[in-house]
Amino acid sequence: MPDDTLLKDLRRRMEGALEALRKEFGGLRTGRASASLLEPVTIPAYGGNLPLKQVASVSVPEPRMITVQVWDRTLVKAVDKAIRDSGLGLNPQTEGQVVRVPIPDLNEERRRELTRVAARYAEAARVAVRNVRRDGVELLRRREKDGEISQDEQHKLAQEVQHLTDEFIRRVEEALGQKDKEILQV
Repeated sequence: MPDDTLLKDLRRRMEGALEALRKEFGGLRTGRASASLLEPVTIPAYGGNLPLKQVASVSVPEPRMITVQVWDRTLVKAVDKAIRDSGLGLNPQTEGQVVRVPIPDLNEERRRELTRVAARYAEAARVAVRNVRRDGVELLRRREKDGEISQDEQHKLAQEVQHLTDEFIRRVEEALGQKDKEILQV
């Protein structure tokens, strides 16, 4: 594998970790209704656990209300229960096949709790980025051992991988800082 291809692959994988973090952050409540808030919710249905968006349509008709239009009448109770049990602090109300999810104001204690959850998500993203770095460095060591590249090349490329890792860790920290600011904003 050419060196630039290796670095592009590692960058792509690190971007994936950062994108996963952004999706996780999208599910954290900041006091405003957002359809992405319910993305992590899974529904036990049809012999497995399905994402909410595969059994219902989610919309935001008002700034502090999410509505979930469940397609299969038999899944309404399961959707209601999954939203209640999601740990998001939401209390849905069912009206026929529509589940209304009012977004309550965040109190100070809940805001602090959400910042801790955001910090856990960020740590998982940092670990994912470091795992990509580890895989890249191991590959470089194998290539050097097999005689594909020289020791100097291996060292130089390992430094580039480390610089890439540092860049993505910094981007994770920036995303966390921005999300904390968003959560704590009153």
